[in-house]
Amino acid sequence: MKPYRLLFALCVCLLNGALLCAQDSATPQGRVFVNFVSASHVAVSPGHSVPIQFTFHVQDPYHINSSQPLTEELIPTQLHFSLPGEVALGKMQYPAGKLMSFPFDPSTKLSVYSGDFIVRGVVVAPSVASAGTYTIHGELKYQACDNNACYPPKKLPFTFNVKVGSAGRATQKARPTATSPHIHN
Repeated sequence: MKPYRLLFALCVCLLNGALLCAQDSATPQGRVFVNFVSASHVAVSPGHSVPIQFTFHVQDPYHINSSQPLTEELIPTQLHFSLPGEVALGKMQYPAGKLMSFPFDPSTKLSVYSGDFIVRGVVVAPSVASAGTYTIHGELKYQACDNNACYPPKKLPFTFNVKVGSAGRATQKARPTATSPHIHN
């Protein structure tokens, strides 16, 4: 009879493990709420600037706080970059959030992003920039929520390339300023 008890205990342990794994995969903790869709292709000549846009997609049924939430307690969506000295990013323009109310407090409107949203900016190559293709590392910081709860803040890393060279599409001559064009947060 002992072998049957051992087999029974082994089956119970395996079944419990399978149930725990199923519960873990059902929780949103490890879930990706937002995807990086794309960054526009950028080629810039030294001493010039060009526009860039970043497209993100918030998974349904979630939303994230906009870059300017309506209350201090809410965590804003923000982009941060690690930049080489040959490239600067500036003039980041986040879209306006959509005002929505949710079942947990129908009388209060929140400023949120859902579905696709685009953040626009400007890439600047200083006049002394060396020609080449540079990989830029970015990070979207956000807090996702559904109709019932908000989840811990997350960071979505992404990369894109900027080509610096004489074949760049210049839109404006870059002007030096007293402040750094880099984004610091």
